[in-house]
Amino acid sequence: MMQRIAVLGSTGSVGASTLDVIGRHADRFEVFALSASSQVEPMLQQCLQFRPAFAVMAQEEAGRALAARIESSGLPTRVLWGASALETIASHESVDTVMASIVGAAGLSSCMAAARAGKKLLLANKEALVVGGDLFLQAVRQGGATLLPIDSEHSAIFQSLPEDPGTWDARVEKIILTASGGPFRTLDPAALRDVTPEQACAHPNWVMGRKISVDSATMMNKALEVIEARYLFGLAPGRLEVVIHPQSVIHSMVQYRDTSVVAQLGTPDMRVPIAYGLAWPDRVASGAQALDFSALADLSFESLDSRGHRERFPGLQLAWDSLRAPAGTTAVLNAANEVAVAAFLDRRIRFDQIHAVNVATLAGLAPSKPSGLQDLLALDADARRVADQAIRRLAA
Repeated sequence: MMQRIAVLGSTGSVGASTLDVIGRHADRFEVFALSASSQVEPMLQQCLQFRPAFAVMAQEEAGRALAARIESSGLPTRVLWGASALETIASHESVDTVMASIVGAAGLSSCMAAARAGKKLLLANKEALVVGGDLFLQAVRQGGATLLPIDSEHSAIFQSLPEDPGTWDARVEKIILTASGGPFRTLDPAALRDVTPEQACAHPNWVMGRKISVDSATMMNKALEVIEARYLFGLAPGRLEVVIHPQSVIHSMVQYRDTSVVAQLGTPDMRVPIAYGLAWPDRVASGAQALDFSALADLSFESLDSRGHRERFPGLQLAWDSLRAPAGTTAVLNAANEVAVAAFLDRRIRFDQIHAVNVATLAGLAPSKPSGLQDLLALDADARRVADQAIRRLAA
């Protein structure tokens, strides 16, 4: 049966990888809708190749520009723009599957719309769970949606767990997320103050966008993944562990009560978890290279308590701290980090000050338990305001 797919964030790295996998299986997958923020030319090229029914731009100016290009090309694609348009394609009755790969909290509303509409939701936007938490899971349950993780770590965990979620708590001892350590795994912590945006975006293993690359360099990406794992798999925060694995071959592991460990291995290529999510419960070719075990270097692992990692990556502990704090705290952490990373990329603060902004924002805002999407959006806005104030103080 043909799956009709909406790819949200199609011009980003995950979106482009998704379209690559789809293009390899034209007999199984059809692109129904695409969305992007402001990249008109890449979106036009994707529309020319896949001929979707809808193309959505987040920004009106970009949407109007794309509409003019689409009209002159003779394509039948209808161009929309704005947040409501994203929700429209995410919940459209003709869509079977939604790839949610919009970066940051900006993707929350469309993820909620897809969940409420009961879609097969491929979640590459971890912030939907970090910000939405139990409210997002409630929308998934009420809508009857199928939620599949696309982050390589969470896809690996999902593949390593028993099929029946009702047995996870009793059979599983802990979940172990692996982290590459990013480009600064061996850097003297004192030298982090001099890191440039270009250095922070040069990940040794993965090709990613600028924001997630910086998050990997600070290991805030792993902090957000710990929070996501808490909501996806339902285990207590104390049963979530992180180990550094520089080779990025083992993507994550599950340790069972009998101490057996089940792991998922693969090349560091996002097409692998994407193909798994698209075809689930089947398997299809992803286009990624297979592991060559004879050519693999030794696989190594480092504890967070070794080699100065806790000093080098202080933001990672904020995951467990925020999970044990009042509801809404994880949303505050996410918003603060988005603002801080943007300020670093704009060279307004130093690399080591990203953590300072996150800590100051958590200390400066006491969230009340959100009861709906509007509460979450308001909390996100408040956190961004407090983070901006912290950045101005640092820059003064």
